[in-house]
Amino acid sequence: MRISARADYAVRAALQLAAAQDAGPLKAEAIAVDQDISHKFLEGILGDMRKGGLVQSQRGGNGGYWLARPAETISVADVIRCVDGPLVSVRGERPPDLSYSGPAESLLTLWIALRASVRGVLGVSLAELAAAELPAGIVALADDPEAWTNP
Repeated sequence: MRISARADYAVRAALQLAAAQDAGPLKAEAIAVDQDISHKFLEGILGDMRKGGLVQSQRGGNGGYWLARPAETISVADVIRCVDGPLVSVRGERPPDLSYSGPAESLLTLWIALRASVRGVLGVSLAELAAAELPAGIVALADDPEAWTNP
């Protein structure tokens, strides 16, 4: 699976907003500086997140961006879907829309299992991630030394 720069930046920006949830709106410039993201690129990402209902914005001196709902209710998967589309696709199609025959028939089950696994990992909320309180199952996956090596 490949996580695009756009998705990485979106999640990082969302985490900045989650960490400042009670502090009022954050300026895009401040997020860009804190996360070392191009301001212009970030503005486009935040625009997509606003259109997707994840963030709200206000112009003006007291303006900026904030999460549209509590960080506990927004998952990393929500953010990635908002800026990049479906988490798992095969040739641009969602797995349930595929069909295979012969020896490849069980491939559909594999793609569905992959999607379920990705959803499980990326289902972590922004609140959990911002507080560094990852679920034990995720920590266990990352604690496996094999997870850190490239085959």
